[in-house]
Amino acid sequence: MAELGARAPVGARLTHRRVLNIALPIVLSNATIPILGAVDTGVVGQLGLAAPIGAVGLGAIILTSVYWIFGFLRMGTSGLVAQAHGAGDAPETGAILMRALIIGALAGAVFVLGQAALFAGAFAIAPASTEVESLARAYLGIRIWGAPATIALYAVSGWLIATERTRGVLALQLWINGVNIGLDLGFVIGLGWGVEGVALATLIAEWSGLALGLWLCRAAFAGDQWRDWGRVFDAARLRRMWSVNSDIMLRSVLLQASFTSFLFLAAGFGDVTLAANQVLMQFLSIASYILDGFAFSAESLVGQAVGARAVSRVRRAAVLTAGWGVGAAFALAVVFWALGPLIIDAMATAPDVRAAARVYLPWLVIAPLVGVASYMYDGIFIGATRTRAMRNAMAGSVAIYVVALLVLVPLAGNHGLWAALMVLNIARGLWMAALYPALLRGVA
Repeated sequence: MAELGARAPVGARLTHRRVLNIALPIVLSNATIPILGAVDTGVVGQLGLAAPIGAVGLGAIILTSVYWIFGFLRMGTSGLVAQAHGAGDAPETGAILMRALIIGALAGAVFVLGQAALFAGAFAIAPASTEVESLARAYLGIRIWGAPATIALYAVSGWLIATERTRGVLALQLWINGVNIGLDLGFVIGLGWGVEGVALATLIAEWSGLALGLWLCRAAFAGDQWRDWGRVFDAARLRRMWSVNSDIMLRSVLLQASFTSFLFLAAGFGDVTLAANQVLMQFLSIASYILDGFAFSAESLVGQAVGARAVSRVRRAAVLTAGWGVGAAFALAVVFWALGPLIIDAMATAPDVRAAARVYLPWLVIAPLVGVASYMYDGIFIGATRTRAMRNAMAGSVAIYVVALLVLVPLAGNHGLWAALMVLNIARGLWMAALYPALLRGVA
């Protein structure tokens, strides 16, 4: 069978087609993500009770929030593997994947063993009714056994992206979603297993997805490098992996804290404004699904060029991927301007929420344009594993964002809140742009 997403040879010419071959499967894969949540909700909604819907939603949020911490495995693996791939060091690409899989397995085991404390802490932060909490605990008690698989899948996705096998990422997402949806229908509608059926469907989908993912990464296991423990546990390589991943994790925590503070501050403007902002945040999610595809292209192509120590290829990879990213940002701005009111109406039925969302819609029209630089530079810096610079840029940008909040929110209310968020993204883009020449000098 032909290999899904077979990559271009190391050193192959950088072309627009090559960028799109990496980006488009990621965009399509991202587009499937909201479908699963909608089906989970729809299936459990057929039970005719509110508590199961709330339990599944709350349980999913708790696990997503916990697993999100390990998103660094996806990005760190992508950058390190891309560089090893670009340097022609195939054994190291397999060893990197093995290190990341071990981290995933250990982290997942910690969550399984510490589930009682995890659940207690989660419900202390987000208390629910007795019925919802009981159902959510049943849901979590099943799904937590998928923690090792879910975290390991971050590493698998990073390896596939780095080696330009993004059609494999799409196949993996379609498989997981397809299995999950099919079992949802069978377990909940067919067998009447309720919340436990939804959890079991996801658990099976996660583990079967990991099995498929490892098969898609079979080139990493073609030799003995993945079980060459001297290489896998080499101290210098482990230190580098730790440095890259810890920087990415801190950067991601700062970014998530910024978005969380945005939602918390929005709550102070009343229920209608909060609801309107929540609707408009979906526009940002749509933009991220699209722009991530081109940022991931930058991770792969820039990383390979850095591994080959080819400064001219780094520049060309950055320009090609950024050009497509900017084009996508303009397209998103046009779509949001032309269809924004229709999208708002599809997501909200309350007239006051619709009206409020329309008032703030212009901020979402410009959001892709002011944010695209931060997306693309993230991809470039991850590919080059200049993660400390990216972390520092995020820290400085968050400080600017805090100042913007303190100044703009009292002056302009919710408009000031949105303006501060735009300031955050502009600051990120400009800060990394200033650091980009140093990145190039470091390649030579």
